[in-house]
Amino acid sequence: MEAKLVSQHIIVSSIIRGGQKVRRKKESSPVIVGVLLARPADTISKSTDPGIAYKDTWFDLIAINYLSQTLQSTTGIRNNKSGYDSLVEAATAAAQSFNPKEQQEVVVGALERAFPQPILSMIRTLTPQSKFTRECFAIFTTFFFAWLIGHSQVKKSEDGKAERNVVHIKKCRFLEETKCAGMCINLCKMPSQRFIKDSLGMPINMVPNFEDMSCEMIFGEDPPAPADDPALKQPCYKMLCKAKQKHSMDCSN
Repeated sequence: MEAKLVSQHIIVSSIIRGGQKVRRKKESSPVIVGVLLARPADTISKSTDPGIAYKDTWFDLIAINYLSQTLQSTTGIRNNKSGYDSLVEAATAAAQSFNPKEQQEVVVGALERAFPQPILSMIRTLTPQSKFTRECFAIFTTFFFAWLIGHSQVKKSEDGKAERNVVHIKKCRFLEETKCAGMCINLCKMPSQRFIKDSLGMPINMVPNFEDMSCEMIFGEDPPAPADDPALKQPCYKMLCKAKQKHSMDCSN
């Protein structure tokens, strides 16, 4: 197994809005932006992993297409697909066209466009940090975001607290479709953690398992520093990664 961390010190980042890049200054901070995705063999093979068949409802399709269109509008890269295929294609295009830090900014920008700021502010005001709030966030996620992450369930945290603030995703739909650790990290984990913390005031630690494609979302827990986060040290699926297959790209750059 071979993995290589890439660390950058970024002052100016690109935010993609309406198909145009807008430059703005950011506070200087060390960022781990990805991994060199290579390993001798894949734990998951095409022959043993047929995938989960999803039957999206009309509500699911509306949510999927809305997020896909928002991401396409933010990047300025359009596609003619529909449903979850359109969302995966939009995410793959972002991974192909932008560096890891820009990918994270693109997703944050798309999420900010998708959710009206007054509603986010109201939620943040009405849901201050508490056990009840953390458990509500977990329940809400399993009910309203199955179309994005796949089937999930609420479970107790493992830190000794009697608190049901953990969402266990049996098999992440996004990771299953992309089979790309870099896209999981830069287009899901990192921007989602930042958006939920900054917009809703709720710390969240997303812990993907790249062996079985499961994931845990721990509400109320701050994620580890990038340099200490095990997820950022994981290699990709060498033979299965769609971004690598379609575009012959290095997912870490």
